[in-house]
Amino acid sequence: MSTRTSKEKPRIDIGEIQKLIRMIERSPINEFELVENDLKIRISKNGASGSVTMVSAPQMPAMAPMGYAAPAPMMQPAAASSVPTAAVVPATSANIVEIKAPMVGTFYRAPSPDADPYVRVGDVIEPGKVLCIIEAMKLMNEIEAEFKGRVVDVMAENAQPVEFGQVMFRIERIG
Repeated sequence: MSTRTSKEKPRIDIGEIQKLIRMIERSPINEFELVENDLKIRISKNGASGSVTMVSAPQMPAMAPMGYAAPAPMMQPAAASSVPTAAVVPATSANIVEIKAPMVGTFYRAPSPDADPYVRVGDVIEPGKVLCIIEAMKLMNEIEAEFKGRVVDVMAENAQPVEFGQVMFRIERIG
């Protein structure tokens, strides 16, 4: 983050946050927390699955110290405001996997209204391929594929709200 006066609001660069998440996923660090003025970001790996949770919540400026906090135990219980990666749940067929919404928000199939969707039914996807965006609290969260597969069905409607755990995609696992 850049240097600024204490009266300026923190600017969130989603690209920097995504890089940080990827770095934490690949590192032995289990939890990371950044607190700066009224911005708080916590990234935590969830157990053996290696998924990442990120919480961004406003804090009272007098209560939040400047700087970085090293990985620390989480003092708050995981609440509905935590943002895990998309849940991958086996569907009824052995090769079909349901990708569920990891948070409440607005589902977007494309990066902008006039752009092509990230994926369509029939597309073959690779791990790391962006499937959609869920906007939550003014943050655009890219939901990425975790395995190779073929998109069988898109269950969520573009620009419509999704609930936590709602099935967004059905993907046939390949290989």
